[in-house]
Amino acid sequence: MTPLTIDNRTARALWLNAQGLATNPTGKLDLNAMIEKLGFVQLDTIQVVSRAHHHILWSRNQNYREPMLDKLLARDRAIFEHFTHDASVIPMAFLPMWQRQFRRKKAELDRSGWMKNLPDADGRAEIRDRIAREGSLCTKDFETDTPRSGEMWSRPPHKLALDYMWYAGELATCHRVNFTKFYDLAERVFPEHLANAKMPEDEQVDWLCTAALDRLSFGTHGDIQRFWDAVGNEEAKDWVARQHNLVSVKIGTADRGMVDAFAPADIEERIARVTAPTSRLRILNPFDPVIRDRARLSRLFGFDYRVEMFVPAAKRIWGYYVFPILEGDRFVGRIEVKADRKASILRVEKLWVEPRVQWTAKRNDKLKAELDRMRRFVGVEQVEMAG
Repeated sequence: MTPLTIDNRTARALWLNAQGLATNPTGKLDLNAMIEKLGFVQLDTIQVVSRAHHHILWSRNQNYREPMLDKLLARDRAIFEHFTHDASVIPMAFLPMWQRQFRRKKAELDRSGWMKNLPDADGRAEIRDRIAREGSLCTKDFETDTPRSGEMWSRPPHKLALDYMWYAGELATCHRVNFTKFYDLAERVFPEHLANAKMPEDEQVDWLCTAALDRLSFGTHGDIQRFWDAVGNEEAKDWVARQHNLVSVKIGTADRGMVDAFAPADIEERIARVTAPTSRLRILNPFDPVIRDRARLSRLFGFDYRVEMFVPAAKRIWGYYVFPILEGDRFVGRIEVKADRKASILRVEKLWVEPRVQWTAKRNDKLKAELDRMRRFVGVEQVEMAG
């Protein structure tokens, strides 16, 4: 069968619609439904303006405020924390399909350098028993020597044990205080009917790949694998090979090329109902789902982006924490913004305009409007432009 051709503009629109960035970020907020539509939201501790998870959600509905996510985790138990490609919040309803990921992450750690300083089974049992007796605890509640090295495997033994049991699904995040994680027994956090649901391994793989492609709208083997990073490359390839209802597609790229990919059976219906992305200008987070997969980002939008907070200052091309600027279905620039909460100022340090983009007065007004919305979101009084 001849593959279905999807031009680049349509592909961009499909992706942005699937990721909640095609419509204006207004209206009634259903936070749980938003996270379920995305699949997960990456967590990150860095707070230059607002932490990544809060910024990602606010970008999709600007009625969102930071305390809402904590309530969904700690009070409603509607989400749980675990590891996709990075630490993330995931809908609690997905827990039965996440059991293999607990096993995968434990097996990875068992093969890693963590093991040399990890407390043995008895040592871990003591920590678990203390949590059972005393209730949820954070790493500060334990006293063990902290090695001088900052490497992950040189963390204090109690921290290694807490994280090891968290990755394995024996402990769970029950709440956070100022982003400090509190660990509790998994059985006191995860609903029993979900934690005890038995799903065969192959069915979990099938669900993970199906759910990934559904949220991507189209993707290569690599796109599907990277979405959750909860299946391996060969597992993703084998899954595609077993499916008889996938549609082979050719996706137009930003450089006017074509890439072979796969799409769900209803792809033509999706194309028929897809809406052109709003012309509203958005400042996106570096860890936004649309930004995170750099290969897909470059392929679809011709936008090459890298996170530089871990790059030595002298080797940075842009800056420590630079936000991509999306307008409609096009990335038009990058901006370095910092929230100075003490001075109650949102400071714009620098703006870079993408090649072949004309920075008009109208576009500048859109940016000012977005900065003012961001100012209100983080709770500061004014925006200050450098220089």
